[in-house]
Amino acid sequence: MKKIIDTPHAPKAVGPYSQAVDTGNMLFVSGQLGIDPATGSLVSEETTAQAEQVLKNVRAIVEAAGYVMDNVVKATVFLADIEDFVAVNRIYKTYFTTDYPARAAYEVGALPLGGKVEIEVIAVK
Repeated sequence: MKKIIDTPHAPKAVGPYSQAVDTGNMLFVSGQLGIDPATGSLVSEETTAQAEQVLKNVRAIVEAAGYVMDNVVKATVFLADIEDFVAVNRIYKTYFTTDYPARAAYEVGALPLGGKVEIEVIAVK
């Protein structure tokens, strides 16, 4: 079973992909940028403001699928600048407070729309 998740509380996809796909007990959330769903634009040029919005978007999608953030078992963080690692972690820790998911973080050459941070997650019920 494959169910496409689409919520107005997170930005629309900027390409040919879904916000998330639920397989019944696993949720695969596409990479989220710091885009305000109401405006379709990045919330700020500032990395921590983008990180906050990224995680709000992730949470909105996770919850729209009937999961909670504690169901997240894996996260991948993409950074335009690895020097932002510590700043993004400060925001990240407010969304994942105990039993942290497994995670990888990478500096990438560029992110869509000039974003500074993108996060994708996998959740399991």
